[in-house]
Amino acid sequence: MIFDQVVGFFSSDMGIDLGTANTLVLVKGKGIIINEPSVVAIQTDKSGKQVILAVGTDAKNMLGKTPGNIVAIRPMRDGVIADFDITEKMIRYFIEKAHKRKSFLRPRIIICVPYGLTQVERKAVRESALSAGAREVFLIEEPMAAAIGADLPVREPEGSLVVDIGGGTTEIGVVSLGGLVISKSIRTAGDKIDASIVDYVKKKYNLLIGERTAEEIKIEIGSAIPIEEPLVSIVKGRDQVSGLLSRIELSSEDVRDAMKEPLKEVADALKDVLEVMPPDLAGDIVENGIVLTGGGALIRGLDKYLSDIVKLPVFIADEPLLAVAKGTGRALDEIELLQHLANE
Repeated sequence: MIFDQVVGFFSSDMGIDLGTANTLVLVKGKGIIINEPSVVAIQTDKSGKQVILAVGTDAKNMLGKTPGNIVAIRPMRDGVIADFDITEKMIRYFIEKAHKRKSFLRPRIIICVPYGLTQVERKAVRESALSAGAREVFLIEEPMAAAIGADLPVREPEGSLVVDIGGGTTEIGVVSLGGLVISKSIRTAGDKIDASIVDYVKKKYNLLIGERTAEEIKIEIGSAIPIEEPLVSIVKGRDQVSGLLSRIELSSEDVRDAMKEPLKEVADALKDVLEVMPPDLAGDIVENGIVLTGGGALIRGLDKYLSDIVKLPVFIADEPLLAVAKGTGRALDEIELLQHLANE
């Protein structure tokens, strides 16, 4: 134990929010130092060997724009590892970028994982980090990390409900006395919302757009509820009838219609959790409300949309995009006390 504390003092222990859309890395004592897309660009040379060309922001800028021998991929899909080898290389890249130290002192790492991850998938995440240079790896479930990062009283004998809407999954957790009392994970989140916008534009306007364009539309004019002054955006794409490049004017009402089904799935999942809530905890949630974290929390009016459905107060956490990463940082500060949260 003493040796581990000494080694920990000299190494840069870190927390990783390994998200489907973005990866955030927090180094103990320094805060969040990396926040980049979970994208890797790979080039295949003449011999067939794959070479990592870019990772993160540089790789995302290549999405949908690469020549035949270069492919930009997202190795995490729906909150799980879709490509083990590429995920390992991506984790290694972020660890080396954050660690910046070539000595033998390897970092101790906490990685957030979706609640619904299988044991096989958990093992794959752990092995990726170990292969990438971690000394020791802990896994913590995203609802717990989000609750810690959102400053909820996770150790108190009272219930707190957090809804973390990420890129690949929506994680819903009821936390009390340092543990998850109820958890639910659904693979409906930012990616599925983007895909629904792509489908809507294709069906209504016969215009083909990419997921990256759909994400920009969601951020720019997306809204979960009607807004007083509708927003508009000029969207460019390819007309699937004529095959020619074209542009249309898309309104926030269009985007709200496009997002209707995935947002309903999130609301239904939240209702499922509330329906199995123990009575004593239910009283706490009625009193304290529900906290939203993750990138999805930034969708205009989502707090009011959910509040109207479940008839409970809904709040957006401070810096919702950073809540999970901040939660891992606090777990690092108290790692001995929080080891029971790590799914070893």
